[in-house]
Amino acid sequence: MPISADLLRLADAVIMPGFEGKTPPDWLRRRLGQGLGGVVLFSRNLAGPEQVAALTAALRAENPSVLVGTDEESGEVTRLEVGTGSSRPGGYALGVVDDVALTEALACDLGAQLAAAGITIDFAPSADVNSNPDNPVIGLRSFGAEPALVARHARAFVRGLQSTGVAACAKHFPGHGDTSVDSHHGVPVVAADGIEDALRPFREVIAEGVKAIMTGHLLVPSFDGGLPATLSPKILTGLLREELGFDGMIVTDGIEMTAVSGAYGIGGAAARAVAAGADAICVGGEHADEATAAGVRDAIATAVTEGVLPEERLADAARRVRELGAWAASSGSAGTTRPSPPDGRTGPASPPDGRIGLAAARRAVRVTRRSAAPVLPLTVAPLVVELAPEMNLAIDKATPWGVGEPLARLLPGTDVTRLTAAQATGPALEDLLRGAAGRPLVVVVRDAHRHAWQAQALRHLLSGRPDAVVVEMGLPRRSDLGAVHIATYGSALVCGRAAAEVITGRL
Repeated sequence: MPISADLLRLADAVIMPGFEGKTPPDWLRRRLGQGLGGVVLFSRNLAGPEQVAALTAALRAENPSVLVGTDEESGEVTRLEVGTGSSRPGGYALGVVDDVALTEALACDLGAQLAAAGITIDFAPSADVNSNPDNPVIGLRSFGAEPALVARHARAFVRGLQSTGVAACAKHFPGHGDTSVDSHHGVPVVAADGIEDALRPFREVIAEGVKAIMTGHLLVPSFDGGLPATLSPKILTGLLREELGFDGMIVTDGIEMTAVSGAYGIGGAAARAVAAGADAICVGGEHADEATAAGVRDAIATAVTEGVLPEERLADAARRVRELGAWAASSGSAGTTRPSPPDGRTGPASPPDGRIGLAAARRAVRVTRRSAAPVLPLTVAPLVVELAPEMNLAIDKATPWGVGEPLARLLPGTDVTRLTAAQATGPALEDLLRGAAGRPLVVVVRDAHRHAWQAQALRHLLSGRPDAVVVEMGLPRRSDLGAVHIATYGSALVCGRAAAEVITGRL
């Protein structure tokens, strides 16, 4: 059966592709003019406030109600501030502070920045309950390990963000926290005994009026033992739509991720996701080209002609995408107005001044002093050793992090050495210990409990320098390491600044 132009346009209406470059390529402009529903921006597309505002204006010139989305969670997962490091801590730090008014205000500040830049949907917050401390992909992105805590902060984040006219998108339904596999690479399995706790934050954000929910590529045998959530009618339609009563837009996590594309291909997974109940398909995080976007469109349209995907379901999905785009355009987040954040700043795509983010990062810091001798504040420039693990694909590898750079600003003469797993050899560590003789030593780790090489390197350094200061910028499973242990509950640069202030006595 031939595919009509109308059916191709309908398929295009549910796709949100990524692309290469700082300006829209010709193929994207053409497809937007033909009804493409949305676009996803990655750090490769963003170079600064003025450029982002110009880019989104160019997208809207082709389709005024286009959904423009990005992953701006604050903290480790940032797109707007990937070049400088986030000026706001992530969810876990906010959960440690546990001040819902602060979380709401920070999300409002973030929403104002996004709205001024013309971004209409933010794939945030993470509503995952990080009940598995070995989780390789959620961790600090979650507000915490307790369902009630995650629920109240997810609601606050949704309120703050949507008050600026930017749609919030809670993720990763039905909950990615209690897993030990990264869905970029495999299929995580959610245990039956934890699913109700995982669902609680999603029930709460639905009650709050969240505009969108992102699916997780998760196998939940208690609901569907054969298909991951993104492809499961039992989970997307039966659970999310019918049982939980969500009537907003359901968007997939990156459809090219192995957990769903491995068995069906990118296009096949996209068609099955729409058939299961998804309304929008995110694609292009890793395959940001015209051929991939066209292949997804054609696969969705072909699924209709072959009877795999009812046309009525596709039309309903397109309607939901269109309605959310219209809400965003009418609410002011599509560049028609410039909402002001709580501190009164104005202007197009204004960069954040950092006040609310720094205040939150400072309040999240926890210090354990284990030495009877005074170790802090440091008044002599130290040697800082940062142990850098390989991060998951949700975190851009170029995102600045650490304590060394902000500490060097406060204590000129500070030296910083960053080591990967391959570089943290015994001889290299011995060289560092010799170089640190006669000066303070600060060791920075990131989820040391999940990386045996970090734990081993830390033991080696502390055996030679028990007076060292240890800064954990991931999840702190132990606080009895070093003469002073500082937990920041985040690795964003603003968290590093807060730690540097503690180390030098400014905080």
